[in-house]
Amino acid sequence: MAEVRRVSGEGRLARAGFADPQRAGRLLDQLDGLDAHSPMGSEQVVTSLSESADPDLALTGLLGMAEALDQNGHDLGAFARTLEMDADFRRRLTVVLGASEALGRHLGVHPRHWYDLADPALAAARPTPDDVAACLATAVEAENPVDALRVEYRRLLLRLAARDLAEGLLVDEVAAVLADLAGGALETALQIARNDYFKAHPGAADCRLAIIAMGKCGGRELNYVSDVDVLFAAEPLEGEPESAALKTATQLASATMRICSAHTAEGTLWPVDANLRPEGKSGPLVRTVDSHLAYYGRWAKTWEFQALLKARPVAGDAELGRSYAERMGELVWSAADRDGFVDDVQAMRRRVVDHIPAADADRQLKLGPGGLRDVEFAVQLLQLVHGRSDEKVRSGTTLIALEQLTTSGYVGRTDGAVLADAYRFLRSMEHRIQLYRLRRTHQVPDDDDDLRRLGRSLGFTKNPITDLTAAWKKHGLEVRRLHEKLFYRPLLSAVARIPGGEVRLTPEAAKQRLTALGYDDPASALRHIEALSEGVSRRSSIQRALLPAMLGWFAESPDPDAGLLAFRTISDALGSTPWYLRQLRDEGASAERLAHLLASGRYAVDLLQRAPEATAMLADERELTPRTPESLQTEMSAAGRRKDEAVAAVAAIRAVRRRELFRVAAADLSSLVDVEIVGEALTTISAATLTSALEVARRTIAKGAEEPTRMAIVAMGRFGGHELSYGSDADVMFVHDPLPGATEKAATDFATQVATELRRLLALPGADPAVAVDADLRPEGRQGPLVRTLASYQSYYARWSAVWEAQALLRADPMCGDASLCEAFRALIDPLRYPPDGIRERDVQEIRRIKARVDAERLPRGADPTTHTKLGRGGLADIEWTVQLLQMREAHRVPALRTTRTLGALRAAVAAELVESRDAEVLAAAWRMATRIRNAIMLVRARPSDSVPTNPRDLAAVAQICGYPPGETSRFSDHYLRTTRRARNTVDHLFWDD
Repeated sequence: MAEVRRVSGEGRLARAGFADPQRAGRLLDQLDGLDAHSPMGSEQVVTSLSESADPDLALTGLLGMAEALDQNGHDLGAFARTLEMDADFRRRLTVVLGASEALGRHLGVHPRHWYDLADPALAAARPTPDDVAACLATAVEAENPVDALRVEYRRLLLRLAARDLAEGLLVDEVAAVLADLAGGALETALQIARNDYFKAHPGAADCRLAIIAMGKCGGRELNYVSDVDVLFAAEPLEGEPESAALKTATQLASATMRICSAHTAEGTLWPVDANLRPEGKSGPLVRTVDSHLAYYGRWAKTWEFQALLKARPVAGDAELGRSYAERMGELVWSAADRDGFVDDVQAMRRRVVDHIPAADADRQLKLGPGGLRDVEFAVQLLQLVHGRSDEKVRSGTTLIALEQLTTSGYVGRTDGAVLADAYRFLRSMEHRIQLYRLRRTHQVPDDDDDLRRLGRSLGFTKNPITDLTAAWKKHGLEVRRLHEKLFYRPLLSAVARIPGGEVRLTPEAAKQRLTALGYDDPASALRHIEALSEGVSRRSSIQRALLPAMLGWFAESPDPDAGLLAFRTISDALGSTPWYLRQLRDEGASAERLAHLLASGRYAVDLLQRAPEATAMLADERELTPRTPESLQTEMSAAGRRKDEAVAAVAAIRAVRRRELFRVAAADLSSLVDVEIVGEALTTISAATLTSALEVARRTIAKGAEEPTRMAIVAMGRFGGHELSYGSDADVMFVHDPLPGATEKAATDFATQVATELRRLLALPGADPAVAVDADLRPEGRQGPLVRTLASYQSYYARWSAVWEAQALLRADPMCGDASLCEAFRALIDPLRYPPDGIRERDVQEIRRIKARVDAERLPRGADPTTHTKLGRGGLADIEWTVQLLQMREAHRVPALRTTRTLGALRAAVAAELVESRDAEVLAAAWRMATRIRNAIMLVRARPSDSVPTNPRDLAAVAQICGYPPGETSRFSDHYLRTTRRARNTVDHLFWDD
């Protein structure tokens, strides 16, 4: 029978939520055995235990507490009877024991504190700061006041935890009481320090000392376990010298910190941190109010004013504390007017992100994406801006400040409510995590048992882990979504009618906000916002939802005004298109890419304004992958064939080209492709364009008749090297080969007309960038025929070719037109550019002579040789000439050097041990950086330039495109100079030395 009852009992305990029902049964038997008159393992107790966050933990704590009562001679029977009869007490006790191992240990050491949980007035108790301070002050008269302070603090903490867990207090009320506890503890510690100090130093100068709480304590939003941030302000008593008074104040402040922070037999309270004081750890612990004011008025940084938002006197001389807060407030609320305010704010945001530990970022409640810091930072930043003129939004408590901002119209009501709910949930999670062991942590546990306890403590009883995780992620996503929006939403309230009757900002306040964000012309920006968001249409509603984040992304660029203007232009063109706003609203990455692209420069904007439908490709990162040559050639040829008229056919080809240029530019600005891929992609676009246009020109000139010759286009220069930049011309040579039966004159006339027509069609004004086809590198230059036969090229090179022409042919790549003619031309020029026995020494000297002349004469007048990316010291010309000389010398015996690509040849030279890898890395780095800068200049200005910009805004934009964060323009310039200087030294060694 006994075995049957045990199995039945274990089953009941398992259903009640006990993880180890066998152990639970034994512990319940032990409880029953402690008091024969009042057994404590009753059904009511088991039911209450089962409703706690961790029934096993609660039962362990209950047994330990009961044993402590029994061993210490306390009235165990009274406890047992109260446990049995008082349902409120039973619930409070079990939920505390099931959620906090630390408070369970406390009750095991101080079991008589159970009377506090049985207090009938506990549920309705709303202790004031004075009530809390009075309770803690009783420790001053104790024999060991430091330990007595800890015991009394824990007793009050126990009462608060019971109300929190059993009565469902709001997290902001819990945080406020915790802050009051900290303030009362500091007051008591200061009094203990005073008694000890003046007992030991009866003749010491006295002083007035105020303790100013900062951070969460100052904001009355303290955690269960947290550092308590403070500042100390002191003044001498009348007639006392200041230096002596400050000495006393420093001793009192240091002792107060030790009393709170020290570990004793009763544990510790919390660390007291005074590092937010002026000059941090390096500054004096205590200053006068005037000294504080002098520091903040002259030296303080923006983050220090942000910290002062929460400054609140909590202990010591109350009048001095109030004076400190009033006088400091005048400085705090003018912080946004300081020079460099926007830069400081952006730097603070970057520091927050940079300090997130990578290993636990996904489980961080405070610092992780969508965490508490996101809410607090956004609210504080809004306060810094709007609190200057609006005293109603100056609370140091995050939730109260958020409510004030919402009520005053700076935050939308729905957004404010959603963010407040998310913040309360995340803070509740943080509190329950810390409550378990009373340890300072902001990380969500990954152990299933810990997650189950945490979930149950927050009311997720059915599927604690799954439901808790889902709620946490949901609230985190809301915080992440609203973080950016909160920062910028006040602008919309000033310019649009917000549903729900939200209060509007004045236009002047909106202009101030725009100025703070970095907009140079806030009045124009405000007009753009009004045009985009006014009205009650669905389009306006979506724009109002989009604009906050867009404004923020624009503000991260060197020219937010241009980004906003371009966004308005694109939206005017596409706003009525169903997919456009839906894509930007639903695809977060799409909107962010578009914002950064529009604010990065004119090139991509010009392309997009001519074909705004290309915005669609921003929705998917895969759409920004450059097209393959085959697919692009097929599309362009088909586009040309669909039109009968030559102009229309080439316009269709150029429209495809325009879209593909935007694809590459968008990928480039989104850092999805490197500089080699950009050059290859732009080459592919040009080759497909020329090939398709050649087909159209041939059809146009032939007019349906049989063509007398086959034609090909030889890519030269950067085109042939597959290294085109956005601003490069297409350097080419035209070659043809008469078909059998056709006279050479007829074939040449036809080929010349085709080449001329091709150049004309591609140069026509249109909605896309013209294609400049440059044939000046042909034999005899501009004086020679535009088109030659293959035999003519052979004759010319055999008789007249100079070494510089052989060098130019190193980058010749026949890639457009008749494939067999392309191969024939390649076979013709290979022996010339890759001499079978290598280049002669006199030709080496000639190449060096020409290079010296280029260095001396080709640099444009007034250009800085240190910042000219093409002809400057260590620039592209230096590197390319060095590689080309190496090719002419060694390609006859190293086949891998027979490439038109600079970096490809350089890699081959390293593999063949012709160049040390260290030297090649120096040259490659300089080549990449110079090419990247040339591309970036074109992206910014929409016109080519070989010189690093001197205009600060253009330079900042170029630096940002090149991967340098805002504010690091000088580092970008220094890096370029250092890189090219090293490259020039390497060129001197490889090119000029024998």
